[in-house]
Amino acid sequence: MTPTLVLHPGQLDLATLRGFVFDAPRITLSPDTAETLHAAARSVERIVAGGAAVYGVNTGFGKLAKTRIPDDRLRDLQRNLVLSHAAGIGKAMPERVVRLILLLKANGLARGFSGVRLEVVQLLLDMLDRGVIPVIPEKGSVGASGDLAPLAHMSAVVIGEGEAFFNGERLPGRAALKAAGLEPVELGPKEGLALLNGTQASTSLALVALFDAERLFQAALVTGALTLDAARGTDAPFDPRLHTLRGQQGQIECAAVYRKLMEGSAIRASHQVDDERVQDPYCLRCQPQVMGAALDSLRHVARVLLIEANAVSDNPIHFPDTDEMISGGNFHAEPVAIAADLLAIAVSEIGAIAERRLALLVDPSMSGLPPFLVNDSGVNSGFMIAQVTAAALASENKTLAHPASVDSLPTSANQEDHVSMATFAARRVGDINANVRTILGIEYLASVQGLDFLAPLTSSSPLVAAAALLREHVPFFAQDRLFTPDMEIADSLIADGLLTRIVAGALALPGVEAA
Repeated sequence: MTPTLVLHPGQLDLATLRGFVFDAPRITLSPDTAETLHAAARSVERIVAGGAAVYGVNTGFGKLAKTRIPDDRLRDLQRNLVLSHAAGIGKAMPERVVRLILLLKANGLARGFSGVRLEVVQLLLDMLDRGVIPVIPEKGSVGASGDLAPLAHMSAVVIGEGEAFFNGERLPGRAALKAAGLEPVELGPKEGLALLNGTQASTSLALVALFDAERLFQAALVTGALTLDAARGTDAPFDPRLHTLRGQQGQIECAAVYRKLMEGSAIRASHQVDDERVQDPYCLRCQPQVMGAALDSLRHVARVLLIEANAVSDNPIHFPDTDEMISGGNFHAEPVAIAADLLAIAVSEIGAIAERRLALLVDPSMSGLPPFLVNDSGVNSGFMIAQVTAAALASENKTLAHPASVDSLPTSANQEDHVSMATFAARRVGDINANVRTILGIEYLASVQGLDFLAPLTSSSPLVAAAALLREHVPFFAQDRLFTPDMEIADSLIADGLLTRIVAGALALPGVEAA
């Protein structure tokens, strides 16, 4: 049975958001929200009746803010705003991103500071409940006066325009609503602007990327430990005293995870006494430092995005208790942009150090294993080009991780003269995640291959379980075969969370919610 989430506006937490992204529960609005929205709607009626010029209610938008709109054309104003701003381009955003956009927009509007009626919020939730997914092009927002183009495409369906997916079919917006048993709404004063202004598109892209990155981070702890054992590295650098002296929380937690993952390894015990190596390369012994920094960064990003997910970020902000609308800049997505840039850097580093571990494994002078992890090397090339693929992706991530938030181009005839680029900042993290997932998948394949060469010595219980999971799907690489299918399987085991779940019985892997 599909679980149901009761939406209490402004009170979403990370666990709820993560569950929404991965498990798609049904959504209902808390009963006490109705009166809040009714009071806001009555306040808007009083403001319009008062006759004062209020931005976006009875004026034009952006550079046209000084143009006064007659009362009998206020509904045209809101409709035209939606249609004119639906100027996005590119492929449609993924369904889980669009679903989150709908949820976050409903969450923000339902707080009662945006001047929208209950029926507008309810339609957004009904669309979620019945599977009407607006077609939102992925490009066209600079993340400043809200995510205008993406949210306009979402809003177009609300008024019976645009396009939406329903039951896997791409339909005109009105037809999709009808097929789901829903009717479009006619927007009243302020409602179109409230729907379009806001950071929900960039925040949703960033949150989905964050939750995917969380899985990658946890998987990288496991693949890193597998590689450490396959390379017969020392566990001395994971001594808790070292990490306590430095004091970085993420580093302390990660070192503890590595110790638990390696505990009881017969491979480790076999070379603790007579190993001539003094120090392992950084990619092995500095894992707690690098992964700990990534964990601390992911947690900072999570805090910023959770605040934004619950924020009122349209303009002007409506205060029903005093019948005021105050123009500000809550729609500027700079917090999301900078957080997404940090997320991109952190995930790229997870992939960068994993690629170096992989390079170590295929080099016999570093790993002590057969060249390129295959018997009869020369005739067989083994993991040679798989490591090249990982190197290519790690290098690509260096460019993708360049900060987007430091760029700005003025828009709207210089009225909107500094923009955040948050939507692109968040969207490109999805590409980085995909690259890192492949890098980790190749490392997973290589590390298990390395462990197989060390038999009959065995690793620790959790690492043996992780290796056995892979071997259920991918056989030992005895001689050259098509490599991509193996990579795709390893990728899927990471993406689906199976790799991290297989070790969950031994330890709880840290995530973006601190213990």
